[in-house]
Order: sequence, then C-alpha cells, then structure tokens
Amino acid sequence: MRIKLGVVGHFSLAVRDSNASAAWWSRNFDLEEIFRFEDGVGISNDAITIALFSGVPGPDVLEHMSFHLRSMKELRAALIQLKTNGVDIEDPDDEIGPEEPGSPHLGLWFHDPDGYRWELSVQHVARGR
Repeated sequence: MRIKLGVVGHFSLAVRDSNASAAWWSRNFDLEEIFRFEDGVGISNDAITIALFSGVPGPDVLEHMSFHLRSMKELRAALIQLKTNGVDIEDPDDEIGPEEPGSPHLGLWFHDPDGYRWELSVQHVARGR
C-alpha cells in the first residue's frame, strides 16, 4: 500500500532569529503569526504554515522551495513588492523567466535573510513562447 499525501501541513526552518525572520515573512507575504513555541514562531495563511525556529540556517540543505501564484499579474506585482522591500532577487534586470529552458512555467527566485532560496511561479503561461 502506498500512502496518499495531502497538501503540505507545515514545514520548519532553522533561522538565526525567529522573531526577525517572522517579521520579514509577514512584511513580504500574507503570513501572520499563529503560534509561538520555545525558541520559535509559527506563521501561516490559508495555504501554508512555516515554523521558524532559532538555530543554524542550512540553506545548502534545501535547494529551494516554490510557491505557485495564480497569474502573471500577481507575479509581476510580487516582483515589485520584493524589490521595494529590498529583498535579494536573483537575475537582476531579467528576474522573471522559465523554470528551466523550454518550460511553460515562469518564475522568479529570491533569498530570505538566512540565505534560503525561494521561488514564486505561475504554471503553464509560457506556452507558445
């Protein structure tokens, strides 16, 4: 028997300062604090919960994580917001592009203050490019 997986309930990340990291996520994304635990903070929205705990960040362990957005309009607005907030965006001046050569999915990549790499993408928008 194989176990059927559902949506992601939550994931945990080691960060240098859980309060500062929670503030960064809440400033840039629709995430709000929902709980505290010893040495950590849980932030969430209707789609995901991230448990940020004080520790030694390991961005080389998690290559990146991707979040899907609904439209190119949302992706372009996200890019503007991230730039406005001084977020470390990859590929300056050519930020939005295919996930890989020939991919129909477009995205942008950025780093949080602890060095973790993140992606925002819109699926199936580059067909016919």
